[in-house]
Amino acid sequence: MSKEKNLDTAFFGQPRGLSTLFFTEMWERFSYYGMRAILLFYMYYAVTKGGLGMDQATAASIMAIYGSLVYLSSVVGGWLSDRVWGSRKTVFIGGVLIMFGHIALSLPAGVTALYVSIVLIVIGTGLLKPNVSEMVGGLYSPDDERRDSGFSMFVFGINLGAAVAPWAVPWAANGFGFHLFGNEMNFHAGFSLAAIGMFFGLLQYTLDGRKYLSKDSLYPNDPIEKDDLRPIIIWTLVGVAVLVVVLGLLAAMGQLNITNIINIITFIAIALPIYYFIMMLNSKKVTKPEKSRVIAYIPLFIAAAIFWAIEESGSVVLALFAEQRTVLHIGSWHFAAANFQTLNPLFIMILTPVFVALWDHWKGQPSAPGKFSAGLVFAGLSYILMAFPGMMYGTAGRVSPFWLVGSWFIVEIGEMLISPIGLSVTTKLAPKAFKSQMMSMWFLADSAGQAVNAQIVKYYSSATEVPYFMIVGIVSIVFGIILMFFVKKIHSLMDGVN
Repeated sequence: MSKEKNLDTAFFGQPRGLSTLFFTEMWERFSYYGMRAILLFYMYYAVTKGGLGMDQATAASIMAIYGSLVYLSSVVGGWLSDRVWGSRKTVFIGGVLIMFGHIALSLPAGVTALYVSIVLIVIGTGLLKPNVSEMVGGLYSPDDERRDSGFSMFVFGINLGAAVAPWAVPWAANGFGFHLFGNEMNFHAGFSLAAIGMFFGLLQYTLDGRKYLSKDSLYPNDPIEKDDLRPIIIWTLVGVAVLVVVLGLLAAMGQLNITNIINIITFIAIALPIYYFIMMLNSKKVTKPEKSRVIAYIPLFIAAAIFWAIEESGSVVLALFAEQRTVLHIGSWHFAAANFQTLNPLFIMILTPVFVALWDHWKGQPSAPGKFSAGLVFAGLSYILMAFPGMMYGTAGRVSPFWLVGSWFIVEIGEMLISPIGLSVTTKLAPKAFKSQMMSMWFLADSAGQAVNAQIVKYYSSATEVPYFMIVGIVSIVFGIILMFFVKKIHSLMDGVN
């Protein structure tokens, strides 16, 4: 009885600190997805329309590698929180960097400001995103039954910010509905709104955090010892030196350009998870049953990378289709191409309770590999659907916006089969000695998928639209079917994990 009385239920039955983290992450996602909704257009629109005038293929490739870098940096952000700063300070530093990144974009300083903002937002998001989630768990005792519902509310906050932003930021860029900027887009006004959103998130986090967040978040979980620090510094310096040498050689050969930098990042994003797998499989700290589980995780990792390459294309290929090939009105209701970015979080919010109920009541449901297989098929079908408008009507004119709505709906069914299941199975298959690194692998699957995307989006245009959607869609479906035939084998390698 006394235990119940002492429970903090100030935020809809949840701890008051959940409100702090809910709104912090909501505003961070507002700023990130708002920026993402218009960034591609800013890069390739002509200067006379308010853009930077980049070529479309380069802009699309930058957009994809941007997403890859965000997930790569999450690995570093988790390590800094655990070993150096503690989660509360790490999140604050990340939020400040994100805000300054958006401020850089809001200034009319051209390509230089773009690259500065990418560096700031990539590092900032990597520091903030994984550690806010970790702090949510710190609000609850191990036996607190409100934990799952608390995380559900937190995820709703993430998607709420992501859903509102693709309407609010383009609206600001278009003159708040008053055509304040004539016929051109004032992208800087939109980026300013994203910066303001992150400022509100930081304000909420700072004022409320002192009162309502766990004091444990002020300290690192596993503080680094002086003996451990030296080899880390040495290897970091070696890595930086190698990178400087590579960039120096490229500069000397006259090849230091954005295309080659994207190629380097792609190589790192693919090589890093390969290194992690080799390290875990050869480690003496990993038992034989654990090695079997790591081997079982490899096809699931590849499946996740293929899925994220398609799912994350919403801000790249589907954004181009929305702007160039879609009728941007339904009757008298007119909207912007950037508004389609709201479909991802909107469908997640709609589908999540449906799938939670499904898994709760389906007794003979498929195993994790079976769900991954089905998820890949759905992802592929979402792209196959996008090939039909070009096949039916040609690729010169504009088509109904409902093609995009249908494609997003189908791929989000795939996400329900892969994303939450992947998070769960990653924690279950992780070797005891590499639990944190294994969770990093889940982020690296998204990073690797988007890095591959950065290479293939260069080949998308209205002229290549039909074969592009068909080939990528078929690859996903074929891999999903192949995975289906190996479900029992993978499940046996999971060694007792369901």
